[in-house]
Amino acid sequence: MSGHILLVDDDALMRRGLAFNLEQAGYQVTSAANAEDALDIARRTPPDIVLLDIGLPGMDGLDALRHVKEEFGLPVIFLTARRRELDEIVGLELGADDYITKPFNVDVVLARLKAVLRRRETETAVSPTQKTITIGDLTIDPKAHTVNIAGREIDLTPREFDLLHALAQEPGRVQSIDDLLAQVWGAEFKGEPQVVYVHIRWLRKKIETDPRNPTRIVTVHGVGYKFEITNP
Repeated sequence: MSGHILLVDDDALMRRGLAFNLEQAGYQVTSAANAEDALDIARRTPPDIVLLDIGLPGMDGLDALRHVKEEFGLPVIFLTARRRELDEIVGLELGADDYITKPFNVDVVLARLKAVLRRRETETAVSPTQKTITIGDLTIDPKAHTVNIAGREIDLTPREFDLLHALAQEPGRVQSIDDLLAQVWGAEFKGEPQVVYVHIRWLRKKIETDPRNPTRIVTVHGVGYKFEITNP
């Protein structure tokens, strides 16, 4: 798999090293030291994906993410040296597709890039046989990539949508954490259950009347989660 990557990081040494490794793997790489230059580059030569450092000078990574998503709709993977999970969670909730914590192994970066780009291709080439799912007052349209509850559209990130769709395809069936990781995130995320927990929490905030007492996405302790068939 190849593509055009826009790498944005103020660490020149890291930029050169990572760009070299990505090019060796077959990617075209354009680099920028700050968000302002990166946005100018993206306007001239739109990339397929953006690797974006959170701690940038000037416009930081979170603000840059908003611009990238609103102006270009591109997938974004955060690169962060910040250890606090809050930074990573906030970034993903704003719409980042993934994050990688520094220092990182190049093989991990390549695996995450492939996973995000693969999912991107799948989203832009949805099979016409995928049917709209209606459960009570909730409707999921895979072709339009929309979710509605009682006629009101719910704004979900791509990963939140994929997780909800995976659960709703088999309402009433308990799905394990490993099953959900495999379906939604891919083999690269095996052994990282925290990403499922975090996204379940975000989904509940968006689709449950009372997220602390969910009636749609129900926890089956020691097993996993299931989407309830009955109306909440």
